[in-house]
Amino acid sequence: MIKTEKVLHLKSSRGRKVRVVREHYVRERVPCYSSLCQADCDNDGKVLPGDLTHYVVPDVGVVVDYQEILEIRELQGIVFTQTACQAVHHCKGRRQYNRLRNLLKDPRHDCVLFANEFQEFSFCLRDNGESQEQWQTRCVYSAAVWYYNHLAGMMDVVMITEDQDIIAQYSNLHSGVYVISVQEKESECTEREFSDHLPAEVLEAGIKSGRYIQGTLNVNKHRAQTEASVRTEGLSNKNTELSSEVLVYGSKNRNRAVHGDMVVVELLPKSEWRGKVSSLTKGQLEKNGEDIQSKRMPTGSIVGILQRNWRDYVVTFPTRESTQSQSRNSQRILTVPWDYRIPKIRISTQQADALQDHRVVVRIDSWEGTSLYPNGHNVRVLGRAGELETEIQTILIENCIHVPPFSDAQLKEMPLNSPEKPWKVDPARVAERRDLRESHLVFSIDPVGCEDVDDTLSVRSLAGGKLLELGVHIADVTHFVSEGSLTDLEAQARATTYYLADRRYDMLPAILSADLCSLLGGVDRYAMSLLWELDAQTLAVNNVWYGRTIIRSSYQLHYELAQTLLNGEQAEVPELTQLNSSERDAKLAQLTQALEILTHVARHLRAQRDQGGALELEGVEVHAQLDNEKNITALVPCQPLEIHETVAECMIYANHWVARKIQETFPHQALLRHHPPPRQEFFTLLVDSAKSRGFTIDTRSNKALSESLDQAVDLQDPLLNRLLRMMATQAMSQALYFSTGAISQDQYYHYGLALDRYTHFTSPIRRYADMVVHRLLTAAIAVEKGQSPAKALATNKELDELAHHINKKNRAAQQAQKASTELFQCLYFKERDPHTDQCCVADAVIYAIRDNGVLAFVPLYGTKGPVYLKSREGQVLSVGQDGRCEWQSGSVRRYSDHITTTSLIGTTTFTLFNHITVRICVQSSRCHPDSVNLELVGNRPHLSTTLHQTPSHGRSQLVQEVVRLAEGATQQAQEKASWRPELSKEEQEFCQSKSPNLYLLLEEIRELSLMDLEYAATA
Repeated sequence: MIKTEKVLHLKSSRGRKVRVVREHYVRERVPCYSSLCQADCDNDGKVLPGDLTHYVVPDVGVVVDYQEILEIRELQGIVFTQTACQAVHHCKGRRQYNRLRNLLKDPRHDCVLFANEFQEFSFCLRDNGESQEQWQTRCVYSAAVWYYNHLAGMMDVVMITEDQDIIAQYSNLHSGVYVISVQEKESECTEREFSDHLPAEVLEAGIKSGRYIQGTLNVNKHRAQTEASVRTEGLSNKNTELSSEVLVYGSKNRNRAVHGDMVVVELLPKSEWRGKVSSLTKGQLEKNGEDIQSKRMPTGSIVGILQRNWRDYVVTFPTRESTQSQSRNSQRILTVPWDYRIPKIRISTQQADALQDHRVVVRIDSWEGTSLYPNGHNVRVLGRAGELETEIQTILIENCIHVPPFSDAQLKEMPLNSPEKPWKVDPARVAERRDLRESHLVFSIDPVGCEDVDDTLSVRSLAGGKLLELGVHIADVTHFVSEGSLTDLEAQARATTYYLADRRYDMLPAILSADLCSLLGGVDRYAMSLLWELDAQTLAVNNVWYGRTIIRSSYQLHYELAQTLLNGEQAEVPELTQLNSSERDAKLAQLTQALEILTHVARHLRAQRDQGGALELEGVEVHAQLDNEKNITALVPCQPLEIHETVAECMIYANHWVARKIQETFPHQALLRHHPPPRQEFFTLLVDSAKSRGFTIDTRSNKALSESLDQAVDLQDPLLNRLLRMMATQAMSQALYFSTGAISQDQYYHYGLALDRYTHFTSPIRRYADMVVHRLLTAAIAVEKGQSPAKALATNKELDELAHHINKKNRAAQQAQKASTELFQCLYFKERDPHTDQCCVADAVIYAIRDNGVLAFVPLYGTKGPVYLKSREGQVLSVGQDGRCEWQSGSVRRYSDHITTTSLIGTTTFTLFNHITVRICVQSSRCHPDSVNLELVGNRPHLSTTLHQTPSHGRSQLVQEVVRLAEGATQQAQEKASWRPELSKEEQEFCQSKSPNLYLLLEEIRELSLMDLEYAATA
């Protein structure tokens, strides 16, 4: 070991530069982590394979700027140097550094860390006058040379950089060590399009002083060229005029920031403040100077970017005619992103002609101040635009959802269960668990055809009827998935099961989700159980027991069957069909009594929450219809059944009590879920809309809001209350996971459920948060018994970072679900002639007024959209006495609760919550997602005689048709196989579940909604 000195130039808390000299020790033997090592290095943990063509050593600039690319699992043989990792910590901060550390720990990624600054022959002292960047480059190159020599030339080493000068300096110094660039050298342009970003130290000082404002950039997808806003974070400016966001108008003021970036904004003078445009806008088209603005708001310009949010983007290459106007000879093409909010990206390619009309994944590399557009590079081709599989993959990529098939290594961790060797309960585990197989009547209640049963219930009388015991039993997933295993890491990365309209991507392998963890009827299963001992009269809780159990579900009921039994009607229970009549009647009476007691308890639980202010808002009320082969044939609106609420209340009750248990045991490191109260300004639309119909909405508390919504009922139009509840849902803040050590206890409250503590415990098969809570509950039980937890718990900081990750993935799942639904809606209407097909004409309800039209909701298909009353040419839509609509010259005037159009025909009024008739058509886009458009047909209700009937036929027909179209697309794809390239293995296996359970899709929509009420049982 050799002692040397390391000189560091640091900053003090007051901003002074301080020169620090530290002792530094280097040694000859430092692990190389390569399987080709002949020097017997102490390579514990991951090692790089020896069957690669080369190892990759990225320099500091590449690691700092392209970390997201280096995280792609397909990249192999990457050697991160200690020098580069320290630079990430210094330049990008602790969070990005921890992300890099987690990448190095993850066994699924083929990369290692080389401590080059402690290796005697790769360590480089910094020369006098040498800049830090030059020294860092020399350190990384020295490490690359050491690797090549250490492995005796058996593996070439490639150092990648984005600096052409580094290539010129180092590329010819050592054979076997190659230095290449990740960028093409571009012709320099001296004319600046944007102002320079301020240095980091200036931004930091400005934020502290209140001169600058920090926040996340949110681009308006309807006016992406001109309008964006910055959601402010922790305003230190005491100016009371500042709201929660600052408007950024125009591309110059946006200053090369991209949607999602963490930016710093400087406010413009008040004379330059402006308001958001309040008129409807078609796509990306903008009017010049004619748009009516809302109230002026703080407006600013971006002076710096703290953190880029660049990701993979799906783009479409322009047509040949469009590219001819670009620099065709240089093959630098402006591609159009699928997401309206992202600017065009300049790509250098030799395949521009071949890639026309294709969706391509690209990544942004840089955006210089001299260019109007960012530069990027091609990652991979998805397929031809418009094809179903291409569009589905586009949705996944745009939402950063990566769901490859489970690897062989992950599947090897799974228990065996085959006809030859069926899985059985381990006798050794029986002694460790409470056996409920003979003592408790356990049953599940789920939708028809449900395969992955998360939860079961039990209820029984004790002490001669004086006491009741209520039981909730949840699949014990963590018994099969060990913390830190490959399966656990994959589940953590996914965080949730992703549900799309035609498929699902499971969080866990099917052997667990649909078999060994599913609490199916008649088989032994491991469970995590809660048993409440209740007073039979008052239903007060006397005692609660938490623990691991073994159960055998006696009945696998579906909702309709359970409700029929609850109503005292005759029904056939499959599990009882083989019994004689007397035995069947006895068991049926026992089951019916259990359902009645369960419902009685649930009513009491719901009444308690209602008293506290629990909200009941508008949710998705549909279920899947399956044929004999379990293929989806239709979506049919659910008829509200009391049994739905019964199961939901039991699940909410279990989640609440588990939250109490883990929070009391681990007050600073428990994973809970809270729902912050919404901001009062978000209720403006709801309050004003209700007021126009004579209703008063009190938003001072959740209880006041709930009571107001219950009273806002129009007996002549039941849709009014539904729309008001939808507006209330939109005003809600988002329910989020958090670590109890990260926020104060007064912020634990769940506004929607009216509970002081809440978490997710009841769906571990499809939510990683529930798996974390199961482990916390297991540890809490051990602590209660005086034992130490089997494994050290995550710290508050680690748990907080995990909560942020899960929240991010949940938002992605919600957005992908929404985009998938909209895609299938467009598929349904796209093949129909809107002028001749009666399915394209429907009743709609006006729920918002804009300057040039209205927003309407179509209950038949559950879709919303704008209805324009004024065209871009200035004509207005007027309705004659015969009810026909015509475009004529005229004017539009907007009021608080209605809008009028005046022309030669006369004046037509459209009032809030009025029913109108609309024609549904699809606006196709070559580069962007298609969208559903609504055109006004008449200002009267459509088919008024059936106005209040349940709209089951239209929705069912829509989904049946979409399924037919999808099957037709598959058949066409097979017919074109002779000329169309075959899908890769990953693409063929992209849909991991043959028969998706749409119940879970609908449940996920419900739970990922802004409100997160959980009014249906988790399954």
